Amino acid sequence: MTSDSDRRWMQYALDLARRGQGAVEPNPMVGCAIVVNDELVAEGWHERFGGPHAEVNALAACQKEDLTGATLYVTLEPCAHHGKTPPCSQALIESGIKRVVIAMQDPFPQVDGRGIEQLREAGIEVITGIAQQEAELLNAPFVMQQLHHRPWVIGKWAMTLDGKIATYTGSSQWVSNETSRAIVHQIRGRMDAIVVGHQTALADNPSLNARPAGPRMATRIVVARTPALPLDSHLVSTAKQQPVIVTAGPQADPTHLENLREHGVEVLTFENEDEIVRGLLRDLASRDFTNVLIEGGAALLGACLDQNLIDEVHVFVAPKLVGAQTALSPIGGTGIERMQDALPLKNQSVQILEEDIYISGIVSHIKSPNV
Repeated sequence: MTSDSDRRWMQYALDLARRGQGAVEPNPMVGCAIVVNDELVAEGWHERFGGPHAEVNALAACQKEDLTGATLYVTLEPCAHHGKTPPCSQALIESGIKRVVIAMQDPFPQVDGRGIEQLREAGIEVITGIAQQEAELLNAPFVMQQLHHRPWVIGKWAMTLDGKIATYTGSSQWVSNETSRAIVHQIRGRMDAIVVGHQTALADNPSLNARPAGPRMATRIVVARTPALPLDSHLVSTAKQQPVIVTAGPQADPTHLENLREHGVEVLTFENEDEIVRGLLRDLASRDFTNVLIEGGAALLGACLDQNLIDEVHVFVAPKLVGAQTALSPIGGTGIERMQDALPLKNQSVQILEEDIYISGIVSHIKSPNV
């Protein structure tokens, strides 16, 4: 039986889980609270990849010896297998706790209900599904990798009020203000990869790093068919300090590809140019990348949208007008034919950043995302 108290403490555990963002991936973010008589006696969260899980940290922080009257709230099903750490299900059984409330089942194949089963077989009351939607949203990248074998893809762009990412001459610095750009760097700092299209890389000569550095150092990726990145570009010249990947199709110049490799760039070649984006995401999933940020340009974002590969967006709208039919909009590609089929955002957030408007949300897919 659940109560308002259960929901309140689970929300508290979810707040704890968020503290691990950027440090625990590719593992999920997990928070845990131990409560006796509606009072918190211990808390913990998964703090870093390879480190103790949230339940173990909470039990270690608990000073109360008798936990038979305690309820443990955890945002993800306790693991039931030996991985980098021992199984949390066994630790909970040994603790004497008789009631466990879980937000969501773990989709990881070696767990996936086994932790819940072990707890119940030990006589522990287990309640599931409290704040399940919030927990699933929190760990959507982890779930995406487990169920669909690709990273969570985030699209980001800045545009003017009339929907342009640059003027008709290609001038784009800067569309958004300094506050908006600071948030972009915060997002970059928790990504596994930052991706741009070839034309964007040529036109902007970006560095694609986080300033200041965040908890993760992203691999920088340029999606190209016939890459022609200058060897003195910011990306190529820093490839030995921060990883850079460039994709290439069958028509790419082999001499230039070898020059890129000599400068520390990893080159991924694909025989089918139309499968480069999907092939890249499959490759990144095999590296345990969970969060990938696509910063443009319009052709790459359009290709991803056409293939149903954008899961989340972060958009910065500046109160400026530049006009021109030839000025680029953020998303190209084939697009959606009927307005009634446009992809809505859920879990939207809207903020005012001085004069800019910052909109973020989850893309409602019209079909199950896959690669």
